[in-house]
Amino acid sequence: MSPRNPNMTSSVYLGSDGWWHGRVTMGVKDDGSPDRRHRRARTEKEVRRKVRELERLRDGGRAPKAGRVPTVEQWMETYLTTIASLKLRPRSLDDYWSKTRNDIVPGVGRHRLDKLAPEHLEKMYAAMLAEGHAPSHVLKVHRILSRALKIAHRRRIIVENVATLVDPPTVEETEAHPFTTEEAKAFLEAAAKRPTFLRWCVGVGMGLRQGETLGWRWPYVDLENELFHPQWQLQRLNWRHGCEDPHACGARLHRFESCPENCTRHKSYKRGCPKPCPKGCTRHASTCPQREEGGLVFTRPKTKKSTNPVPIPPPFIPYLREHKERQNAMRAAAGELWQEHDAVFTRPDGRPLDPRADWEEFKELLAEAGIDDRRLYDGSRHTAGTILNELGVDMPTIMEILRHTQITQTRRYVKGRSHLSKDAMRRMGDAFMPRSETRTETTTETRNTRAARARRRRRIR
Repeated sequence: MSPRNPNMTSSVYLGSDGWWHGRVTMGVKDDGSPDRRHRRARTEKEVRRKVRELERLRDGGRAPKAGRVPTVEQWMETYLTTIASLKLRPRSLDDYWSKTRNDIVPGVGRHRLDKLAPEHLEKMYAAMLAEGHAPSHVLKVHRILSRALKIAHRRRIIVENVATLVDPPTVEETEAHPFTTEEAKAFLEAAAKRPTFLRWCVGVGMGLRQGETLGWRWPYVDLENELFHPQWQLQRLNWRHGCEDPHACGARLHRFESCPENCTRHKSYKRGCPKPCPKGCTRHASTCPQREEGGLVFTRPKTKKSTNPVPIPPPFIPYLREHKERQNAMRAAAGELWQEHDAVFTRPDGRPLDPRADWEEFKELLAEAGIDDRRLYDGSRHTAGTILNELGVDMPTIMEILRHTQITQTRRYVKGRSHLSKDAMRRMGDAFMPRSETRTETTTETRNTRAARARRRRRIR
């Protein structure tokens, strides 16, 4: 009988170096050679435990692939470059890159994926909260990292996604502050003094997002049927290098040292001094001679529901017709300087309105109308949903107007009013407790006294 062990049988032996060694056959590598994994320990019991763990992963089809496991930094770069870029939209991908570069890599970037532990993530999240990051920001970082680790687990690069073992910070829902009816009227009165008045009427009256409002284009505005087809939205995208060596292209703009205290060079920056460039920086694409895919761009809406037609309020139609005539006159006056984009709301040269300038104008109108500071979203979609609710429109109809996929999302947009609640409870009280007759205290107390009953008996006799 042959002393040779059967195929796929593991071996455990004591080496000349004093360590116990275990070797497990996991299968075949990509090049056809045997995939033999090695484990070692000081005791036979420990090495056999490691061998059994490898065999269990092999038999369950969960064994990681052969080869050196990448670090978190290496895997995040691979994930964002070759995997996420095929699915995510440009704005979302830029956000993923930003949080990876500023939070994930400095926090856990040097750990190997198979050595990453839940404790590492918990310490990183705690440090981010201590630095002043909002819980919603930390939660977004957790979701990005968890998604990347999920793909690594699915491809058998790691055995387990450790992000699923961590509880991220709890995020409270952001409270909406929509305009009241009086505030909405005051806001539009302030906007009526500006040439962009119709833009704010559309934003507040139809509950559109900023990108959808600025992305209005005449071919998708049906004035006859009073419908708008939101097939485009205006977004500002980051420029991308079109050259072969992005690092060398932005060499003159690289900064690898932090600014000194009381820096005067960036004193006008609203977000403070920019952070130093990472090693091998490939940013600064805005100065690339072959830059692409950046600036103000018309993009498609994110979901199919967002492209559903939106009814235009009939009182808006005459104003839109008048606005189109004024725009034709501006086009004729500009001549060759006019840049045609078919946009409804434009600058004097035909270019679409800049979202940044649009946001600043919104803040100016708030101050002019005497309204406390709030988000642009509060003054458009939240306001439209809330006022529609006050006008008695049912929730499913509001959901269709705002183009939400779930009614629970619509309920988060609609905020109830205290005066409506008080009126509702007054009617509830009237339904259960009818108003009693007005009586004096003396009459109420003395009507059923013993003396009164005696006098009634004498009258009856």
